[in-house]
Amino acid sequence: MLNLATLLESSTRELPNHIAVIYNETRLPYAAVNAAANQVANGLVGLGIKPGDKVALSCLNLPYFPIIYYGILKAGAVVVPLNVLLKPREITYHLMDSDAKAYFCFEGTKQLAMGKMGWEGFREAGACDHFIIITADPATLTTIDGAKTLGDLMLNQPRTFSTVQTNSDDTAIIMYTSGTTGQPKGAELSHLNMVFNARLSDTMYEARPDDVHLITLPLFHSFGQSLQMNAGFYNGATITLLPRFDPDAALSIMQRDNVTFFAGVPTMYWALLNYPETDKFDLDKIYKTLRYSVSGGSAMSMEVMKAFDEKFHVKILEGYGLSETSPAASFNRINRESKPGSVGLPVWGVEIRIVNEKDENVPQGEPGEIVVCGHNVMKGYYKKPAATKDAFRNGWFHTGDIGRFDEDGYIYIVDRVKDIIIRGGFNVYPREIEEILVSHPDISLAAVIGIPDNHYGEEIKAFVVRNKEAKATTEEIKSWAKENMAAYKYPREIVFREALPMSATGKILKKELRKEV
Repeated sequence: MLNLATLLESSTRELPNHIAVIYNETRLPYAAVNAAANQVANGLVGLGIKPGDKVALSCLNLPYFPIIYYGILKAGAVVVPLNVLLKPREITYHLMDSDAKAYFCFEGTKQLAMGKMGWEGFREAGACDHFIIITADPATLTTIDGAKTLGDLMLNQPRTFSTVQTNSDDTAIIMYTSGTTGQPKGAELSHLNMVFNARLSDTMYEARPDDVHLITLPLFHSFGQSLQMNAGFYNGATITLLPRFDPDAALSIMQRDNVTFFAGVPTMYWALLNYPETDKFDLDKIYKTLRYSVSGGSAMSMEVMKAFDEKFHVKILEGYGLSETSPAASFNRINRESKPGSVGLPVWGVEIRIVNEKDENVPQGEPGEIVVCGHNVMKGYYKKPAATKDAFRNGWFHTGDIGRFDEDGYIYIVDRVKDIIIRGGFNVYPREIEEILVSHPDISLAAVIGIPDNHYGEEIKAFVVRNKEAKATTEEIKSWAKENMAAYKYPREIVFREALPMSATGKILKKELRKEV
């Protein structure tokens, strides 16, 4: 018997008065978070939610997220976290595809009308019975006629609850993939998947009683949810929440809350590195408290990693994983040498191979597809047996990522299978080109894609963000690239941009760039 909510409950028993969540001036001890989650669980049972039912959640990084998340789990139901940027039609799809019985949705902000869009999507879903609006102030009434507020749901509910005992292989979370090919698919993650991933923190870093995690990665995404919120609650740490990443706000929270642990995607580190007003903060204080910085989600540029270490005096440890692997699959361990540019070694209890098209191991050093087997791998894609069967060829989960092993067994990400450019019969890996481009003194960010070409099949196009006051022309960059790359690799087309399109998790959206071709 195992329920993911025990992470919160165990720390509450041990540290009831320790601060669990910080948001602006709000500070909630573990006992308060657990009691509120119990009220949510009681409210859900009152609505008729049964063990195994699916309950969707759209919420920014606010204290409501962990309270509702663990409340759903306590009731024995399945959490379906949704991207907060989804539009009504997309919300309808996710609610219907997941068979959600209830839907919690934050009311939103002036810039992002989440509540209105959530209600519209809910009304089209049909089989979803309950819509609960999360108001910024629990005592506030909602303007959406027919919607129940979170305050209404929790009102007069007992602050105790006997958590439903679920089996370790029961589904705890349905985590939707980004849907780069067709409609998004829901990865079914079990209680064991999620609990073990949180407990992997024991091998990733040295937890301390005064640890404070700055969580600006979206909690609806597996990275922030599993490796920060769940791992933080497992270790009895404090999590301080930032709903939308901003370098000024992030540095301010680091200074204010004595942050010891920061995790982000490469574009966040790039933004912190290039923020022009870092000198207004007490950087010495930040240096002394910040012990770990972790990067994942996409490959980190060696240039950014080196510059960040020099400026902030903390090494960035890279890891690798996917929604389908809960997410951690590999990491640079604290008790082993950390290799810059590598995503480390397979985590405890997980095996990783690098294979060719026939699922045969490739020689050490050569690129191939990364396949994974272990406690972290999902049960399958919800209601999609064909996609599940295709992903689990020969018993191993096929990630769709290209990687290689070095002589010590460390893994290096080369690229996505679907991002590979085949130019004149040669395989070109965009990440390699991007690494070289950002080493140019005038370039701070780059994204490379393949475009159709009648002669070579595909040609190479680069979208480039220049450093402030940089004046290099496209011809100068192209000439420099030609000198620094093989003839079949350098980009023939270069486009300067003020910024690149990014997802809510900070990944560069190459599919948006491809639409322009």
